[in-house]
Amino acid sequence: MNGCRWMLAVVLAALPVVAVAGCSSAPPPPPPESRAGRPDRGAMLIAQYGCGSCHTVPGIDRADGLVGPPLTRFGARSYIAGELPNNADNLQRWITDPQAVEPGTAMPKLGVSAIDAQDIAAYLYTLD
Repeated sequence: MNGCRWMLAVVLAALPVVAVAGCSSAPPPPPPESRAGRPDRGAMLIAQYGCGSCHTVPGIDRADGLVGPPLTRFGARSYIAGELPNNADNLQRWITDPQAVEPGTAMPKLGVSAIDAQDIAAYLYTLD
């Protein structure tokens, strides 16, 4: 019986070490960025498409909406809409057709072209 208790104590003592080691074994993902696109044009497009009626977007006049999440520090986020890893391709996909990514989401499909989505993404990645 003492041998069983001793083995149990050893196993239980090792569990926190195993759990902590498992959490730190994966390197953090690289920061999201968009090497393509024009952030200055993206800022204009955010205003033109009316993104600020639903989102708070730093640096954009009257972009103080409260329907969607604020886009502050967007470049520092890990996920887009809680669904996609935050990278330029996924962000452009989300901007052009959010309903295809998450059916029923409150974000409407606004008819954003691929080039416009690229520029909007470039601007959002300056917000870190």
